[in-house]
Amino acid sequence: MSTQRQARLADVAALAGVSPATASRVLNGSPHRVTKTLHERVLAAARELRYAPNAQAQALARKTSGTIALLLHDVADPYFAAIAGGVLAAADARGVRVLIADTGSDPRAKAGHLAALRTHRPRGAILVGSRTTDEAAEAELAAELDELRAGGSNVVAVGQPGLPGAVVRPDNHAGARRLAEYLAAAGHRSYGVVAGPPSLLTVGERLAGFTEGLAAAGITLDPGAVRHADFSRDGGYEAGRAFDVPATAVFVTGDVMATGFCTALRERGISVPGDVSVAGFDDVPVVADLSPALTTVRLPLGEMGSRALTLALDGPADTVEETVAELVVRSSVRRLDSGK
Repeated sequence: MSTQRQARLADVAALAGVSPATASRVLNGSPHRVTKTLHERVLAAARELRYAPNAQAQALARKTSGTIALLLHDVADPYFAAIAGGVLAAADARGVRVLIADTGSDPRAKAGHLAALRTHRPRGAILVGSRTTDEAAEAELAAELDELRAGGSNVVAVGQPGLPGAVVRPDNHAGARRLAEYLAAAGHRSYGVVAGPPSLLTVGERLAGFTEGLAAAGITLDPGAVRHADFSRDGGYEAGRAFDVPATAVFVTGDVMATGFCTALRERGISVPGDVSVAGFDDVPVVADLSPALTTVRLPLGEMGSRALTLALDGPADTVEETVAELVVRSSVRRLDSGK
């Protein structure tokens, strides 16, 4: 059985009556321009031969490709999925492709992915997730980002400042403070906290903001009331199974953790909010449909992804954009009598 050979650049050049270099300049997006007549002849020949340009050749000619690299801690996590949705919607509107990599919880995995992606010359790279306290891993990641930028790629982090490139910074500290102030105003005086791993800067920011908000109301958070767990539904569930802090309100530093935490409490016969109020952070879509619906702090996750895509395409290269966190009051928190 015979198969038709795919047209090559040399075939297009021959049909158009130009050199392969000229055909490449037209089809691969080189900054070196050709005359309008030659440009149209090459495009007509490419259409006739149904020529498909080589993506790697285009990247070499342009010094970057039309691809955005998107690195996420966990693509199945609703927090990261919502941000990715914003990136993908904005990319579709701009006519660019997005290559997604799931880096997991290993802080060195992002550097490894970026090293591999450099050969594809992405137009931009977006990193979504908290920075960590692992200084060696952060330095390795910064070095890879510097290499990408030197090759012409824009870099954007959705997280904390400190890495090369632009930043879309979640309003973790102020949002958690706002939540603490609300809980204190609702009459709560004893607290527990279920927090993600202490190595994540996001966890530190939310804990610091929550502690500060309580302090403003004259309440001191007992360090022993803070329990760390994996930043996942299962991490929250295990924390709920073991939770024994005498508290009227519990702050869980991520909504996905809070879903598991509330499930474990329900299985133990502990009523939310009858026995204990529970609040989260992020406002991922599922928590509005829990029973009871979760009081939380809303981050504009889709907008964060959309803005990151715009910065990856257009810059400015070193800007820091702050987001605004909004308190969302639902039925998982009850008000206490002033004397209780």
